[in-house]
Amino acid sequence: MPKSSKEQIDFDEKKVIKELQKNSKESIDKIAKRCGFSRQKVWRIIKKLEKEKTIWGYNAVIDDEKIKLKKYIFLLKRNNKPISVEKLELACSGKIKKELAKRGIDIDFNLLVHGDYDLVMCATSPSIKETIILSNSLSTFFGEYIADIKILDVIFPIQKGGLDNPKISELKDFFL
Repeated sequence: MPKSSKEQIDFDEKKVIKELQKNSKESIDKIAKRCGFSRQKVWRIIKKLEKEKTIWGYNAVIDDEKIKLKKYIFLLKRNNKPISVEKLELACSGKIKKELAKRGIDIDFNLLVHGDYDLVMCATSPSIKETIILSNSLSTFFGEYIADIKILDVIFPIQKGGLDNPKISELKDFFL
């Protein structure tokens, strides 16, 4: 059990965060009961975490197949050329994401990583055709800075948003 009040606060916040990650639509009363806290304490913790941007927002975890979308993972490897300020501002502005949304492509996340590749991007798209258009757009806008792009087609999501796929029993179909 945490010793100092700062440790206790961190411990309590993590308990609330875990409950929100399980189901962010759950009522504050139910979260409080599972955490062993008062409703007011949970409400204060959530408001504090939102204000501090520890909680960025809330999302629904969707079965992409049911809404006729596919998930793709992009692995991008940079070359050694320093990226221009103009291109960096374009990448951070959200303009590209808005343009892609017009084509039905939604960027789920971008991760700057250390390893064989430098950026991992996950996108939802209506088709491989649109995904290739995305890849070509990346090459057009940032090609001089990209050494390699790989596209992976997600076959079966085992977990999304910290939740197990409710159709997990279908996973065996890929191995048997």
